[in-house]
Order: sequence, then C-alpha cells, then structure tokens
Amino acid sequence: MTAATARLTSPGARPRELLRLAGPLVPILLTGAILFLAPAFLSDFRQNLLAKFLCFAILAIGIDLLWGYAGMLSLGHGVWFGLGGYAMGMYLKMEDADGRLPDFMNWSGLTAIPWFWKPFEHAWFALPAAVLGPGFLAYLVGYLVFRSRVKGAYFSIITQALALILSIFFVGQQQYTGGTNGLTNFSTLFGFTLADRATQDALYYLTVATLLLTMLFATWLTRAPLGRLLIAIRDDEDRVRFSGHNVTLLKAAVFAVSAALAGLAGALYVPQVGIISPANMGIVPSIEFVLLVAVGGRATITGAVIGAILVSWARSTLSENYPDTWLYLFGALFIGSVLLFPAGIVGTWRSLLRHRRLPIRRPPFRAPSAVRLDTPGASHE
Repeated sequence: MTAATARLTSPGARPRELLRLAGPLVPILLTGAILFLAPAFLSDFRQNLLAKFLCFAILAIGIDLLWGYAGMLSLGHGVWFGLGGYAMGMYLKMEDADGRLPDFMNWSGLTAIPWFWKPFEHAWFALPAAVLGPGFLAYLVGYLVFRSRVKGAYFSIITQALALILSIFFVGQQQYTGGTNGLTNFSTLFGFTLADRATQDALYYLTVATLLLTMLFATWLTRAPLGRLLIAIRDDEDRVRFSGHNVTLLKAAVFAVSAALAGLAGALYVPQVGIISPANMGIVPSIEFVLLVAVGGRATITGAVIGAILVSWARSTLSENYPDTWLYLFGALFIGSVLLFPAGIVGTWRSLLRHRRLPIRRPPFRAPSAVRLDTPGASHE
C-alpha cells in the first residue's frame, strides 16, 4: 500500500487530501459535460464549427506539453497537423475512388496510382500512420537537432523553416498532393456518408472523447516523474544533464508526443471540415497554433483547451461580422490579451486565487522600550 493510499484509507483522511488528488479531474469532467450537452443547443453548422475548434484544442495540448512544460517553442507544428490530415485525406480519397484513380490525379495526367498511395487504401494503415508518422518524423528531427545542443530561438527558427519547406514542397507536387487545392471532395468514411447528420454527430462525439482522453493523458504525464523532469529541463537544462539524464532523448520524446497529438488532431479535422491543403502546414497557421496556448495559459492543460476554443470562436465571429477588417481586430485581440494577461487566462486566474489565499502576516506589537512600564527599574512615580 502506497503512502497516498494509506492516507486516504486511514480513518482520519482529510477532505483536503481527497480534493488535492481529485482536483485535476474536475476540469476534465466539467469540460466533458459541457461538450457532450452542447449539440442540444447548437445548429448543425455551429456544431461542426465547434468540432473543428476541439481538433485545435487537441493540437494545443501537444504544443503546451512541448512549450509550456518542456520550454521548447515550436513554430512549425502545422507540419505535423498537415501530415496527419493528409494521411486521413489520402485514405478518404482512396475510399471514394474504390480502386480507380483519384480525380485530381486524372487532371494531372497520371495513369496509375503511385506506390506510396496504395497502402492508404486500408484504414489499419492510414489511421496509425496519421498519428505515428508525424511522431516518428518529429523524433528523428528532434534527435538530430537536440544532439547538437540546439535550443531557444534557434530551435524555433528550424521548426519554422521546416514548415516553410514542406508547405512549398506539397504545393509543387500537384499530381501527388493536389497542389495548392490540396485534397478535398470527400464523400464517405468507412462506408458512411459524410454529409449525413448522424455521421457528423458520431465524428463530433468521437472528437470530444479524444479530447478528454488527451487531457487525461497530459494531466497524468505532467504529474508523473517524467513531467517533473520536463519542467526541470525547462528551468535548468544543464543541471538535468549533469545529473545523469539523457536530455537529448527526453526532449526528442516529448517533441514526438507533441507531434503525434498534432497528427491526431489533423486526422480528426479532415473528415469534419472536408479539406486539407498546404495552407494548413505553413508558417501562419503554425504561429496561430502557438497563440492558442499563449492566450489560454502556458503549462496549464485546461488553459490550452480554453485558449483554442475562445481564440477560434473569436476568429470565426469576427470574420463573419466584420469581413473587411476582421484581421486587424483579430490581431488587436492577440496583442491586448498578451499585454493584459501575460500568463494567459488560466495562468492569470490561478495567480489571483493564490494572491487571495495568502495570509497577511503582521508582526506582534511591542511597545517601545522608552515607554514600557514593566521593565526592571522603571519609575512608577
């Protein structure tokens, strides 16, 4: 029996101890209750829009693990999101083609399905590839980068360059990737019509369940010894290295986990939105993904989810109501939120709560010795 279990099973277990252990589950349960009930109050369009935001929330949790807890700012996470999305998109196109050549390949002059497209006929290959593929590639890139002791702004520049290179590469491969237009015009998923409300409902609830599982996983990881080690790397990497830990492998591993979550988000995004293109892989979306975490709050799993939903909702609302000036308003919103809440929404809220809970300690009052009447030899005349 562990010490924590003994404290809980003892007759004098305190409610505060129970609250401390169950506290991290409260935001997850509350989030799940709200999201599972949301379709009852939303139209089909708004529900589909919320599902898109939840995909970004899964991606934001991955960035938060990498940036908020491990201290590595990636400006190229659109690459991993796009690779996961393309893996799912290739499967959907092959399912629609049913053994024939996909439509955009016909337009590009191809006469046979490329060899690297054929495995994506099978869901058992495409779905794991959407998650494990980005994770494996990120691990290789991370290992090579971190082995050379690259960190800080130089790591961010490398990831940004990777996003630029791959987005341009995908644009240039028109016959294989659809070029600028990307992959679109999906009709079925596992034999179910994507346009049906029942299919979209199933995809929405699958996205909610995936988000909750991701929150549970991230909460467990950050509270485990490995999570404490990531925070130590963020605060003082050299000390962790001198303590005997392999910092290169640890950083590459968390980079891979973060990329795998981004690929998972991309795979869920494609059948609900209906398109994946190089525009989702470039520098601009990659920076926007980082801003989701910055607004919500670094090193707070709940903050990443809140930031993703609020920022995405603000962008959608501003673009609908102010089509000519929404970009300026959106930029002003980012600047204002960072200036007013540098720790993010959840980080600022936690700081306020800690400030209110701090007791005000006043030193005990003591009369000056010149006027104290109880001192030895004091005159009582």
